[in-house]
Amino acid sequence: MNVLHVLFKVDGTEYAMPAADVVQMESFTGATPVPGAPSHVAGLVQVRGRVIPVVDARVRFGLPAGKPSLDSRVVVGQLGERTVGLLVDSAREVLKLDPRTIQPPPPMVVEGAKGFVKAVAQVGPRLVMLIDFPRVVGEEAADVDGQR
Repeated sequence: MNVLHVLFKVDGTEYAMPAADVVQMESFTGATPVPGAPSHVAGLVQVRGRVIPVVDARVRFGLPAGKPSLDSRVVVGQLGERTVGLLVDSAREVLKLDPRTIQPPPPMVVEGAKGFVKAVAQVGPRLVMLIDFPRVVGEEAADVDGQR
């Protein structure tokens, strides 16, 4: 059975996470910085009346922070009781991935990606990396909104 995934780009690379974990996608106009927060936490944003922490995927993946553009999106995901946003360069596509096209990432990728990439899917000529959303947003994000 094919599973719906939300695709997004960070620095030209395509990533995906199960659509079931995504609450919504929002345009990014900026975040309120949080003093003392880890460098990959862009800050807080308000989404439908809720204040949520936003993790900058570029910084989290070891890339330089990008300038927000009209394409920048916050992919809002649900982790149990917590809602966390992931700032990405663009997010426009929802795709059904056939589980047979999903493979474990090569060992070198596993080591270099700090466990952020849990699988790789081939979509025609494209390779899409499936992220481990809880690991990417990190347990550190729990400290920002005061929940553990």
